[in-house]
Amino acid sequence: MIIFSGPSGVGKGTICQELFKYKELNLAYSVSMTTREKRQGEVNGVNYFFVDLPTFEAVIKNDELLEYADFVGNYYGTPKSYCFDKINVGKNVLLEIEVQGATQVLEKITDAVSIFLIPPSLEELENRIRGRKSESEEILQERLEKAADELPLQNNYNYVVVNNTVEQAVTEIKAILRQEIAKRS
Repeated sequence: MIIFSGPSGVGKGTICQELFKYKELNLAYSVSMTTREKRQGEVNGVNYFFVDLPTFEAVIKNDELLEYADFVGNYYGTPKSYCFDKINVGKNVLLEIEVQGATQVLEKITDAVSIFLIPPSLEELENRIRGRKSESEEILQERLEKAADELPLQNNYNYVVVNNTVEQAVTEIKAILRQEIAKRS
């Protein structure tokens, strides 16, 4: 199991897309469960497992999640069975996850490989988020404050990678994953 996290806007999604191009890493993406409504074009079991609130609450009660959180009125969580089914068929499961969820998973899966992606600086992170032009100034400031709070948590991870460029970060993470896969083979 590979836990990949870092502040919002640091480039996790872009780097994950690149990592999946390397078949030798044998990656499987962890599909989360959510109570939010399915958006146009999303597929149940591919983008998310879409469930109603009573179903999600039952899953919590039955301890069937590695982690979960309530985010803007909807639940999101990582199903244990989906992840372990993938691991049992030889896949390396990649959880692209926020810091709070990663902390929950690391408490349960102590041998997980954990990678924390950081920006070269908070100023560069601000430039990247501004460059997306997708957030209001208020949301942008909230993201930056949260990033400042999350950066000290990098000490809880096995590896810290600075995302100077996508190519450099992917190269470093590929090397980490190859090393970890070799250790466990």
